[in-house]
Amino acid sequence: MEDEELECPNSSSEKRYFPESLDSSDGDEEVVLACEDLEVNPFDGLPYSSRYYKLLKEREDLPIWKEKYSFMENLLQNQIVIISGDAKCGKSSQVPQWCAEYCLSIHYQHGSVICTQVHKQTAVQLALRVADEMDVNIGHEVGYMIPFENCCTSETILRYCTDDMLQREMMSSPFLGSYGVIILDDVHERSIATDVLLGLLKDVLLARPELKLIIHSSPLLISKLSSYYGNVPLIEVKRKHPVEVVYLSGAHKDSFQSILQLIFEIHHSGEKGDVVVFLACEQDIEKVYEMFCQEGSNLHSDLGELVIVPLYPKEKCAVFKPVDETEKSCQVYQRRVVLTTSSGESLIWNNTVRFVIDVGVERRQVYNPRIRANSLVLQPISQSQAELRKQLLGSSSSGKLFCLYTEEFASKDMRPLKPAEMQEANLTSMVLFLKRIDIAGLGHCDFMNRPVEIQLWCEDSRDCSFHYSPSSFFLGLCCAHRESSPGQSQALSEPLLLRQPVMQHRAAACDLLHCKAPNCFSHLPHGAEEAAMTCWKTFSHPEGDHFTLINIFKAYQDAALNSTSEHCVEKWCHDYFLNCSALRMADVIRAELLEIIKRIELPYAEPAFGSKENNLNIKKALLSGYFMQIARDVDGAGNYLMLTHKQVAQLHPLSTYSITKKMPEWVLFHQFSISENNYIRVTSAISPELFMQLAPQYYFSNLPPSESKDILQQVMDHLSPLSTMKKEEDACDKCPDTPEQRCTLQ
Repeated sequence: MEDEELECPNSSSEKRYFPESLDSSDGDEEVVLACEDLEVNPFDGLPYSSRYYKLLKEREDLPIWKEKYSFMENLLQNQIVIISGDAKCGKSSQVPQWCAEYCLSIHYQHGSVICTQVHKQTAVQLALRVADEMDVNIGHEVGYMIPFENCCTSETILRYCTDDMLQREMMSSPFLGSYGVIILDDVHERSIATDVLLGLLKDVLLARPELKLIIHSSPLLISKLSSYYGNVPLIEVKRKHPVEVVYLSGAHKDSFQSILQLIFEIHHSGEKGDVVVFLACEQDIEKVYEMFCQEGSNLHSDLGELVIVPLYPKEKCAVFKPVDETEKSCQVYQRRVVLTTSSGESLIWNNTVRFVIDVGVERRQVYNPRIRANSLVLQPISQSQAELRKQLLGSSSSGKLFCLYTEEFASKDMRPLKPAEMQEANLTSMVLFLKRIDIAGLGHCDFMNRPVEIQLWCEDSRDCSFHYSPSSFFLGLCCAHRESSPGQSQALSEPLLLRQPVMQHRAAACDLLHCKAPNCFSHLPHGAEEAAMTCWKTFSHPEGDHFTLINIFKAYQDAALNSTSEHCVEKWCHDYFLNCSALRMADVIRAELLEIIKRIELPYAEPAFGSKENNLNIKKALLSGYFMQIARDVDGAGNYLMLTHKQVAQLHPLSTYSITKKMPEWVLFHQFSISENNYIRVTSAISPELFMQLAPQYYFSNLPPSESKDILQQVMDHLSPLSTMKKEEDACDKCPDTPEQRCTLQ
């Protein structure tokens, strides 16, 4: 940018800092130029609107704003900068804008800016907010990338994305050459994708000295990050106001009743401000909401209206934002009470929050690799999580945090830091990602917290090799797909790898593998359980849940085809108590997989729903990927014993068999979770004969002794070599000689 363009006679409180070109010949020292407020927006060349100046005043009041000059200096002189800031200090919205100014000053010779978020909701909302503040159009200069939605162009200067989307981008561009500045936000959340990016970017930074990395984290993780990356500059942003913390004096019997009592006491006190309640799990949100609906009707109307807002961090819901002008003009005072769970801190954007109620515990999913199941564990939150919840009140001079636990519990039972997801989750997909990224020499990842069994898994993964073919390439792409587990990928690709005869109706498997229950079903509304069950029965299929999901998906496609607008489709889903966003996502995933099939020129056939051959082929595909997830009803009462271990579980209440009260003896299941009631989810009946034909011999040989294994052994003995040979010959006769036509996908 020319000096004449930078000069501006008008005075204003904002200053933009642009370094001189880093390619200048003298290069002895980098000079930072300060320029007063520009009349013309340098990002789009258009004059600033009046709204830009209004938002500028709000930005200047943010705690992070005082650190702008310090940050720009450190950005110029260092490759890595760590920012330690409290929640709502403005780092997620302002720092990316400053980085965009830096990239503009060097004419984007190293690339643009990308900022990661753990939640897709925050990525979208931040992009919308920042585009407004920068006075540019969303989807042009500023955009966002979340699963199945890309609101960016090749000219986008600043992108917000989820951390798993940036990780996925590394598969096609390992060194992320299109970016000059990478910002990792909310590192303290310790998601798997964020931890992987932290490790891989250490090597990327060595290979690209011009690349800048900005890390945002809560104060409690700073010492760990500093030792991980070495001596790097740190910018600290402090909270504006102290917060009053009230601890529970003794043990309480009913936390739900205590929460309701606190909410009503706050409301009766007359103090203005919204309330945020942190609960252990989503079921607790529903429980408190139901209790409030029963008891909240007794409130006096002159106190104002209490509005309950359930906020589920794992679902596609909007963040909790300030009220708009139309709501402010309402004559009746409304106090909003937000019910949320862990990880909901980053979804709270409202500055009117004055009260926080924290139960101090959370229900986490911990993966057990020995039995390949998730366990729901109730445990105390960490001290860092408790601190984040306190920071939600940092902008209020009269904020109060009510802790439904004692101070002794906080100091003795709470761990200092939130456990890394990498130490508690299933890492199979992550290992497959590292296997693929190893092609670029980035397979070694220096994790901040290295899982105990990761080395063994990595070695096992790297020992696996596939002979290249279009079918094996399809398997690799499916494995790397952001929504595909290895079992799903194998189920989609196994007939191709085994060169079986024409395997029709593969896309039906695509449909059912990604339209997962119970996500496919909406939360049961209070008092409408019977109506919902009646609607769901219309889709039930005698063969099991996978086929029921196909019926649901086909009905959704028919409704979308016959509807005149998206609203009609949403109404249809609402009428049948189905999750419209989950079905829409299933449609997008299926389209992506079919696009991969066409791109690598695999044969494709239209589905033939309802045929016996279709049902059999789907079961074969499922068994090829999920042969380790078989269970048998050992007593005829619905108690299913796993083949691989001695865990017993029941069918999930939303299963087709639970609704119809027909329990098959042998089932294949998708998920198994250990909780108060051990459930297997998404189940379909299979026959022992089909299982013995498709399960690998090494797997059957290593099964622990059991009555189920004896039954399967008898089945295998009855399958004579002669009949097996005849089936193989018949199969070979149906196979064409041309390799491209051996398998047909639907």
